[in-house]
Amino acid sequence: MAFLVLFLSTLAAGAKEYHVPPDDVAGFFARLPKDATSVVFSKASVYRSNTDIVLPDAQLLVIDGRGAKLILGPNSNGFTRRVADQREALRMTASRYVFRDFAAIEGGLKGIDLKATLGSTITNCRFTGQSQVAIDLRFCLMARIQNVLVTKPRNKGIVVRHGDWPGATATNSQSNSTVLDQCRVYCDATTTAAFTVLNTGGVRMSDCISEGAPADYDLFLSATMDGNEEGVAKNPVVKSFKLENFHVEHKVRKASIYVNMPVKSSVVLANVYWNGTQVAPVLLYVSGQVNLLDIGWFNKSFRIHSRVESPRINIQRCHNFLRIDPKDDRTPARVGVLRLVDPLPGNKELKLNYIRTSMASW
Repeated sequence: MAFLVLFLSTLAAGAKEYHVPPDDVAGFFARLPKDATSVVFSKASVYRSNTDIVLPDAQLLVIDGRGAKLILGPNSNGFTRRVADQREALRMTASRYVFRDFAAIEGGLKGIDLKATLGSTITNCRFTGQSQVAIDLRFCLMARIQNVLVTKPRNKGIVVRHGDWPGATATNSQSNSTVLDQCRVYCDATTTAAFTVLNTGGVRMSDCISEGAPADYDLFLSATMDGNEEGVAKNPVVKSFKLENFHVEHKVRKASIYVNMPVKSSVVLANVYWNGTQVAPVLLYVSGQVNLLDIGWFNKSFRIHSRVESPRINIQRCHNFLRIDPKDDRTPARVGVLRLVDPLPGNKELKLNYIRTSMASW
């Protein structure tokens, strides 16, 4: 009998699901009972929220779109958290959220503005027409964004970065070890960057696509702690980044991939495919140990630009047009596909001390 009572008590204290009312999404989350483990958008096919949808603290809260569409007002940050300072942010990392199965999250400043979590996921959702950022992750450790479509972001598509509240720095609030898997950004004419990673280590991107109208960048990767890109990145805690199977289906205005990472940070760019010709460089290099691997297609018109005279680039198992060979005809600012363009102060002539090429497809 005692066992039966304990078993029934456990059932009573189990998972608790609540259904979101279509006419008061933000208010519903503000009043959400503390026993909630799952919230479901199942009462209507279309929901609206003109204000921020502030998420409560939760050990794990599943937010299930059930195929519904959520339309946000122009000043809404979508699903968001409010962080007073870094001390509170550290406490808030005990919370975790699962966003899944929204047919669309449309409009707003942002679709999801997630801060200070550990192990949160965003899966099988579409974001359309956000004016600032479709998905903005700040101090979101070990997050995963998977099977996500971003359509016509007016500024940025997906951003993974460090915190920017009082007490947060570029070294104490990163979104380390975050994974982006099978994500597509279809750029608008005003899109500045499809994917952005700032002051965050161990990020992995795989099987992602950037396409649509020309953007400034497909991937903007930087670890400059003050945001000043007129110098090399010096963040002491950012060690690596990996991009694999990246498909670019449009032209860009400034550079397809921008890299400014700490000088000893490992940056792997593997199996990248640029469809068609490019006027801007496919890689704009400032700093970092860049490894170009398994690039099986490379147009004769493609160029790599460096802002420093001694770039650190390893090229392995790549198309033979991707060559930086000292035996080629060269000038002080050109050798093979590499160009010294808009150099930082003190950089005057390309040097190949740290260039390595192996196993090219000749």
